[in-house]
Amino acid sequence: MVFADRIDAGRRLAGRLQHLQGQPVGVVGLPRGGVPVAAEVARALHAPLDVIVVRKLGVPTQPELAMGAVGEDGVEVRNDEVLRHVDVSPELWAAAVARERAEVERRAHRFRGDRPRLPLAGRTVVIVDDGVATGSTARAACQVTRAEGAARVVVAVPVAPPAWTTRLDDVADELVCLETPRRFFAVGAAYDDFTQLTDEQVVECLERER
Repeated sequence: MVFADRIDAGRRLAGRLQHLQGQPVGVVGLPRGGVPVAAEVARALHAPLDVIVVRKLGVPTQPELAMGAVGEDGVEVRNDEVLRHVDVSPELWAAAVARERAEVERRAHRFRGDRPRLPLAGRTVVIVDDGVATGSTARAACQVTRAEGAARVVVAVPVAPPAWTTRLDDVADELVCLETPRRFFAVGAAYDDFTQLTDEQVVECLERER
């Protein structure tokens, strides 16, 4: 085990992000597990905290292969490289977008309630999760953040596989990770306490940081 829990990981991760002090920074956590990590980063950088709710759009015949992503406020990102090699009709695309957009809105309202979302335009946006495995969710978050006008996108995680940067270096300006175990099995293997969070705990964490 490397980290005691997500709070320990967040505090240690914040130490690697001190060069962002003084910039117009916004910190966004990927729910659920990324939020308590992000809260520690935001506190250390004296930056506002929010969630970033994204959903990748899986190819209908290969759900794990992302053909795009959707975020709040109708943000829609297409992965043209994937779409060139798969047969996805406009109707199938529209159905996937509608389905995942509804889930984005449901989750955003659950976590944020009526609180206005953090504007990302013109900011250095630090996207935080409790770790990266495949990188597909972090990639979707980068694409959506960029589409929302972020000036600079930083992905910061406590743990990831050794080659994780190759999966994200075309969508992020900076990639920060504390541990890249040579024998990577799962994100949770790096934590002594990797208890899954409830929606209520995420909401409480966000409320504390307000």
